[in-house]
Amino acid sequence: MRSWFASNLGDAMLAGESLDHIQALFLPEYEKAHHATDMAVFVRHESEGRLHCEVKVYFSPAARVVAEAVDAIPCNKPSTDGLDLLVGSQESWSVFFPERAVGSGAPRNMPGQTSDVYGEH
Repeated sequence: MRSWFASNLGDAMLAGESLDHIQALFLPEYEKAHHATDMAVFVRHESEGRLHCEVKVYFSPAARVVAEAVDAIPCNKPSTDGLDLLVGSQESWSVFFPERAVGSGAPRNMPGQTSDVYGEH
C-alpha cells in the first residue's frame, strides 16, 4: 500500500491557520480528482503526556500532492483513536477504516460541518 503522510502542526491553540491552509490546498486537488473517496485529510489532537496537546494531520496516500506541499513526512496509516476527518468525503472512513465503519456508529463530525465534504460550508 502507498504511504500515508503526517504533519505535526504544533500547539492546538495556534494550529487554526495551518489547518485552513491545508484545506485551501486540498480542495482544488480534490476537485481535480473528482471527489475521490480515497483522498482525505484526517486530524487528531495528541498530548503524549504533555500539558498541552499538539495537532497532527494525516494525509491519505491519494492526498500526496497536498502532503508534499506542507512538507509532511511519510508515516504508517493512523489508528482511529481520536481521529477526525478534516477534509474529504465521509465515505473515506469506510475506504480506510472499514472496521470503524462497521458497528461503531457514525464518525464524529468536526464543528460547523454542513456538507459531505469537510472544508465546504
